[in-house]
Amino acid sequence: MLLPRIDTAALVARRARLSKALEGAPALIAAGAPSPRNYRANPWPYRAASHFLYLAGAPIPGAFLLLEGDAATLFVETPDDDDELWHGPSASLADLAAAVGCAVRDASDLPRVLAGRRVATLPAIDAPTRERQSDLLGRPVRYGALAEDDAALADAMIALRLVHDEAAIRGLREAADGTAAAHLAGMRATRVGLREHAIRGAMESALLTRGMGTSYQSIVTVHGEVLHNHGYGHELREGDLLLADVGAETEGGWAGDVTRTWPVSGRFSETQRSMYELVLTANRAAIEKVAPGVRYRDVHLASCHVIARGLVDLGVLRGDPEELVADGVHALFFPHGVGHLIGLDVHDMEDLGDRAGYAPGRTRSSQFGLSYLRLDRDLAPGMAVTIEPGFYVVPAILRDPKLKAIARDRIDHATLERFADVRGIRVEDDVLVTATGAEVLTSAIPKTVRDVEHAVGGG
Repeated sequence: MLLPRIDTAALVARRARLSKALEGAPALIAAGAPSPRNYRANPWPYRAASHFLYLAGAPIPGAFLLLEGDAATLFVETPDDDDELWHGPSASLADLAAAVGCAVRDASDLPRVLAGRRVATLPAIDAPTRERQSDLLGRPVRYGALAEDDAALADAMIALRLVHDEAAIRGLREAADGTAAAHLAGMRATRVGLREHAIRGAMESALLTRGMGTSYQSIVTVHGEVLHNHGYGHELREGDLLLADVGAETEGGWAGDVTRTWPVSGRFSETQRSMYELVLTANRAAIEKVAPGVRYRDVHLASCHVIARGLVDLGVLRGDPEELVADGVHALFFPHGVGHLIGLDVHDMEDLGDRAGYAPGRTRSSQFGLSYLRLDRDLAPGMAVTIEPGFYVVPAILRDPKLKAIARDRIDHATLERFADVRGIRVEDDVLVTATGAEVLTSAIPKTVRDVEHAVGGG
């Protein structure tokens, strides 16, 4: 295994801070196991658990990191006899120890080390690793159900990962740079008559040439109203808008997450331009709101008010914008939250659920739209979030009886029909909270009407 670039000092500092938060109590962090695609020797590409990467820095299948006060030990599996034949030489234990900055032992020692001890852990995503955790700790380890000690570990890990250190910020900048290259490549490759997969290929190729992958399955579609559209077979036609939600993942696992929407022909229609500029205005208003001490829910609501006012001005909605937002009518066209945490996960620490995204004492709203907000914390310097307002015409939403009752007569369907060439628009950036405000990490990616039109089709 070729070790990635590792900031050893950062790993040592992170482990020390976590151990201090746990007051020396032991904790076991799992890397996770490869998952077979259709048979054992044909696995999906391996990606280590983010909590493990944050503390150990290297994607080592089947490994465990044990923290015990000031000490840390990495337990790794012994390679099979024929591993070198198929996969090349593995890093030696000494090389691993030097890179990771802690002791390294064979995983066969782990059951004896843990026997009879009370040790906290975080449930792995994959079932085989959770079974291994249960066996090692002599108790059930279930995803979504934290024991008392495990909950304390989760809270300590959340506090640590919420505010990014300098090494993490470097990783996020690297991911932003790769993401920018991908979006520029996608815009330049766009031509009427191509299919969505050709643009996806151009974008992901730009990442591969930089030694990166994607931090989630790319969304590249002319049907932007389908929020997680993972089909790529539609033809790009004159008059279509192409929505591309594509983010880089660095060698170290840091994520980018950006959406841009552009006209296939290289020119927005009048209606497309009007709606695009509204979404862009909401993006900018939300970014301007980002600052230390600001509640992220208020960042979301700032974008909602811009969308509501703009839709009233365009004639799509009727009524007072404040009331439209209070009643959730705007959410029929902007049904998701304005963003989320970003870090080693594209939705950072979402494996821990709302425990990570919501501050203690805060819970999700039951209102349609607001209920999908993934983050409700007060922002602090070093936090990183996405800002991604949008406008979507989703037939299932517009014909839903409960949502129609909320809207009443406040949607002008005749005016909405004028915007028939707008299915979905989203404009998303990655934003770092600074001591005085916000830094847009993805500012190099075109998003004004003029810049987008210039970039499409190679200018």
